[in-house]
Amino acid sequence: MTHQNSPLSRSRLRFCLQATVNALLAFGLVHVLAVPWHGLWAVPTAVVVIQVSIGGSLKATAEYTIGTVVGAVYASMVAALVPHPTDLGLAIVLAVAIAPLAYAAAVSPSFRVAPVTAVLVLMISAQIGEAPIELAFNRLFEVGIGAAAAITVSLLVFPAPAQVLELEEAARVLERMARVLPAVMAGFQTKMDPMENLERQNEIREAVHAFEEVATDAKPERLVPVPAQPDPAVLARTLLRLRHDLVMIGRAASAPLSDRLAARLGPILEQISAAARDHLLASASALMCRRTAASTVLVDAALAAYMSEVASIEIEGLMQGFSIEERERVFALGFALQKTQQNFSDLARCLQEWAQNSDRTSKPFRPSSLLRRTWLSTLH
Repeated sequence: MTHQNSPLSRSRLRFCLQATVNALLAFGLVHVLAVPWHGLWAVPTAVVVIQVSIGGSLKATAEYTIGTVVGAVYASMVAALVPHPTDLGLAIVLAVAIAPLAYAAAVSPSFRVAPVTAVLVLMISAQIGEAPIELAFNRLFEVGIGAAAAITVSLLVFPAPAQVLELEEAARVLERMARVLPAVMAGFQTKMDPMENLERQNEIREAVHAFEEVATDAKPERLVPVPAQPDPAVLARTLLRLRHDLVMIGRAASAPLSDRLAARLGPILEQISAAARDHLLASASALMCRRTAASTVLVDAALAAYMSEVASIEIEGLMQGFSIEERERVFALGFALQKTQQNFSDLARCLQEWAQNSDRTSKPFRPSSLLRRTWLSTLH
């Protein structure tokens, strides 16, 4: 697969088109409706709230709308109750309006735009001499137009449910793990730069975090009839545990094994690395294609060979000839690999759930029906 044809590139191009159509639609609506301020607030709102996925757009729209309503209403109340004919009076009104809204924004992201809205309503009304309540109403109206444009475009122009994007992000996590694992386990053979290992672990952490963000965006979609998917929290926990396994393996591989241990365990570790890498890649492919997981027979066999060889070294009395630190790393690796084996089984169950759900998700997505249900649920 070329970079230009990758799912990530297609997702970016799709969002580029959505954002452009979204801005033009909002711009057209404000001119058709002869909205005051000529879309000064409608078009920016449409651009701000549209996201890559449907769920992300719904979440951003809800938060932006809530913040706008709270900020506009509160600023209008403060302006009506506190006289501000002078600059000093306006400064006092701004302080009274911003302080509680800023605190609310720090408590909940739903109020992030509330202080901004309050400032705009108060400052612009003071500059043009218009009543704050009238200006607040105009802002609310334009924000509604921008939000409507964003949701409409999200649902009708190359709609991308966050529940579908979850698969792409999860597959990327598994692919990154497959790329990082051999490099981490190479530390048992050669001296590795600790900073390089840290960068690899951070790469996996960021990938898992990106998946969790997409899974969070999918929650609002459960309120509207987007085809249901298995709970992504289970898959997220499994990916996080696999990342922890990589961290433990990386700690065990902080220094090369001694020559005697490397001669006994080195070939087996290479088998484990290759088998686990191939299984992660196969799992990523299975997730994207909604297939059941690949067999873990090779991984299980390689792990069994490692445990058997470590037991043989102990029986032969050779383990006492190694340093305490090296013995601890050998046993820590065995524990980490056993945890990885268990988490591979959990991953297989997750893939099984997604595969069983493929019949429902393969049904045609009807954005027009979803659009009607979304606006009806908003009205009620």
